[in-house]
Amino acid sequence: MTRENELTWLIGGPQGSGVDSAANIYARACSYAGYFIFGKREYHSNIKGLHSYFHVRSAARPVRSHTERVDLLASFDAETVLRHARNVVPTGGIIFDSQTKDAKTSAVPTLETEVKEDLDSYLSSKGFEGSVSGILQEAESRGVRVYAVPYMDLLKDIAVEMGEPKLSRMIRMINVLSIGVSFGLLDSEFELVSKAIRSVFFDKPKVAEQNVLACKRAYDEARSEFGDGFGRKLTRLQVEKERVVLQATQAIALGKLVGGCRIQTYYPITPAADESEYLEANEIFGREADKSSILVMQTEDEIAAINMASGAALTGARASTATSGPGFSLMVEGLGWAGNNEVPVVVTHYQRGAPSTGLPTRHGQDDLRFALHAGHGEFARIVLASGDIEESFYDAARAFNYAERFQMPVIHLMDKALANSSVTCTTPNMSSLRIDRGALLTEAETESAASSGQRYKRFAFTNSGISPRIPLGAAGVVFWNTGDEHSELGHISENPRTRTQMMEKRMRKLELVDREIPLEEKCNLFRRADSKVIVFSWGSTKGPILDAIDRLSEAGIAIDFLQVRLINPLPRDYILDILRDYESRVAVEMNYSGQLAGIVREQTGITATHYVLKYNGRPMSQDELELALERVARGEAQKREVLTGGT
Repeated sequence: MTRENELTWLIGGPQGSGVDSAANIYARACSYAGYFIFGKREYHSNIKGLHSYFHVRSAARPVRSHTERVDLLASFDAETVLRHARNVVPTGGIIFDSQTKDAKTSAVPTLETEVKEDLDSYLSSKGFEGSVSGILQEAESRGVRVYAVPYMDLLKDIAVEMGEPKLSRMIRMINVLSIGVSFGLLDSEFELVSKAIRSVFFDKPKVAEQNVLACKRAYDEARSEFGDGFGRKLTRLQVEKERVVLQATQAIALGKLVGGCRIQTYYPITPAADESEYLEANEIFGREADKSSILVMQTEDEIAAINMASGAALTGARASTATSGPGFSLMVEGLGWAGNNEVPVVVTHYQRGAPSTGLPTRHGQDDLRFALHAGHGEFARIVLASGDIEESFYDAARAFNYAERFQMPVIHLMDKALANSSVTCTTPNMSSLRIDRGALLTEAETESAASSGQRYKRFAFTNSGISPRIPLGAAGVVFWNTGDEHSELGHISENPRTRTQMMEKRMRKLELVDREIPLEEKCNLFRRADSKVIVFSWGSTKGPILDAIDRLSEAGIAIDFLQVRLINPLPRDYILDILRDYESRVAVEMNYSGQLAGIVREQTGITATHYVLKYNGRPMSQDELELALERVARGEAQKREVLTGGT
């Protein structure tokens, strides 16, 4: 394949038609062939029927983002061709159902009016009609190859071979036919695909074999009907290190297990629920209850979820909850209670399009200031933002250490782009993780103190702000928790001196956090020689930023990158020392106002010279960011540029 053995494949279709399964099969087959992959899933907020699609980018080198450019488009309905054909590059290919060729844009009910108008206008300007045939002709005029596949005829033949009298039962296999055609065009080994199918349907062996048979039929059809095929090949590569393909929700769930999490609460919400459901699927109960790894509890609402997690944390269990923006809004009062009582609870917050219900299944990075300030008044909390799927694993484990060591809530910020992406990772290094429970007293220590007449002060004033704690229920120990201000014993107190001391005690712990968390867990600096331009950002923009500056480096354009991971407390002295030496400081964020840039300005006085922002619900791509950063480096950029890529 061209571009360093690189290929972007996209499959689309109605939700519920097997788009995700097909993409997972394709990605696994590429991974088995030795390729690094990056997958991006997009879907509507309805349950079934509207359009969903999945990018899978494969390469011989690590890839961390998607591109707007598509090399091979695999479709089995008219809408996918109409929506995505313009993104297929010259020399690329489009696989389509031959029966959809005459479909007009006006006849596709799930195309939004503005999409139809845009398509018809574009095709008319090129001299083509508004139809699948028209968009295919336009693609061919740009050098794109088109491959008409008679899906229904193939399904009829497969039904006869399987002895299935009802063709309607075969329709669900149309997704694997598109995979078979794709791998036939790529002249790849079918064994890779069959292995991937059996892996995806491992718990349904009969279904797996039926899909293997159907996929092989389409694979053979492509090999025989399309001659030399696509002109690109996906051949096996040698793999030197063990790898694993993970979604962020899976990585965080695994990180929580490794980090000792024993209670996870949640109320279903997109996209956070995927994490809890993955944990639920891996619980062990029943006769092996003594070996169970975690208790996952679906609560009646998000208010109950945060309060139940806090209660579990007070008993000494490592506890967390996972939610998204609207759910986090409901949790705010419970979060304040946890802050007031110095509860070591972890909240994993998956951002999505906002405000209100916003874009339930689309991307957003708008909740940074909300996470910093959620809750009335002031209380200490740690806000941590992972930039990629590997980081999310380690951060999910460390979050419990932070929570217990510094005795405060930890908000772990994720987002939809990461949650619904999948990427090839090296196998996590478990030996690098240690469990640190902080100042946790034993029952023997408290019994000794009680026997000498000392009363246990859960909120004892200390120089560091950390008060040694003991779980609720410890024999002979009594302490109080309340939403009111309180004394060292936990009793409600409105005494002004106590109030001042208690506020200072809680907030002083942030100074300890700033001193004790290592720099490598706060920030990542990617530096090149002689660069006068630096990008600073946070969260899921890390992948496209790194891919973009790598590509620009090949063109002789050097750009540095500062990724901020610990947002509260912000490592302001370090950030100031780095940013002030650059002529151009580019804030790259997925929100309207450049929230991190504003926070950096507030705490350091350093202002961004340029803003590259995106807030249309679609993640940043490497190619659109590459163009924007190139303009900055060449002195051709406006101060504020808004990216609009995505379908």
